[in-house]
Amino acid sequence: MAGLYVHIPFCKTRCYYCSFYSTTGHTPEGMAAYVDALTREIDCRGRSCIGPDMRSGEWTTVYLGGGTPSQLPPPLLGRLMDHIDLSHSRETTIECNPDDISADYARLLVSLGFNRVSMGAQTFDDGRLRLIGRRHTAACVSRAVRALREAGISNLSIDLMYGFPGETLSDWERDIEAALRLKPDHISAYLLTIEPSTPMARMVDQGERNEEAERAMYYMLSDRLRAEGYEHYEISNFCRPGRRSLHNSSYWTGEPYIGVGAAAHSYITADGEARREWNVADVGRYVSGMTQGRRLFDGERLSMDEQYNDAVMLGLRTREGVDLKVIGEMFGKSRLDYLLSNAERWVRTGLLRLARRAPHEE
Repeated sequence: MAGLYVHIPFCKTRCYYCSFYSTTGHTPEGMAAYVDALTREIDCRGRSCIGPDMRSGEWTTVYLGGGTPSQLPPPLLGRLMDHIDLSHSRETTIECNPDDISADYARLLVSLGFNRVSMGAQTFDDGRLRLIGRRHTAACVSRAVRALREAGISNLSIDLMYGFPGETLSDWERDIEAALRLKPDHISAYLLTIEPSTPMARMVDQGERNEEAERAMYYMLSDRLRAEGYEHYEISNFCRPGRRSLHNSSYWTGEPYIGVGAAAHSYITADGEARREWNVADVGRYVSGMTQGRRLFDGERLSMDEQYNDAVMLGLRTREGVDLKVIGEMFGKSRLDYLLSNAERWVRTGLLRLARRAPHEE
């Protein structure tokens, strides 16, 4: 079994910092054609053999991301969900923009089988929201949370962002406290990254960044959320006990997943090898290809060195760290010795530690 990621690239407006593939130039007819293409790909790939330990179409987790999935009209969202088998899904998530969520829409999500919502609050300062091109206000977030809770969504994640130009520690503290008042089950917090290809790069002087202040913001967040009982289980992710993001955790632990839709990525383990695949990052070409029964994609087979690098890099992001026993079993003694040799100086400084038990067992 594997996780299923469904990419919905449609946005009402595009945030100034965003570098993910999305489009604002869509029509109702274009969205319907895209959903039809998604259902074809889901049906096709659900029937295919995608790994020795994965039964076709039995998804462990399902995640609708974007873009803005909450921009899909309810009939199209319903049509899409009809083509996804949720009978084995432990977690079914949809990303939503706060001002898309009404009481009726929240009830619709529950009726379609969603049990988790990830909402991009980013900040509770309306001025900073305008700066990054978000279309909601801070008040929208509170209303959306209330509607989701009343509809029965018991697993709610909020995204925060820090490191805005001119932001102070006091500003960031107010955002953290505003988020905590909403009692989310999960918080993801990301440093504002200004990609060269985005409008934000033309608006902000890169020389204004204050890495010392940004580091202080990160430690403030970590300390404050831990004090409130949140588990800091990945560099950017915090949760109430038992509320880790199961879908995203599969990315960090090397579990297979399938991505459908324009620009969606997959990680597939089959026939004794691992490979990455990514669909064409163009809605028109994606729809045209699927209409003809052809998935337009590219991919690469990962060497053992690449798999080793991924395992170490991703493991270091998580609370559990890198399991040395697994590294030895998967990649051999020579790579394990290489890892221990390179880790030695960091262990001596205290930045890394070797433990016989995983952190959650201590």
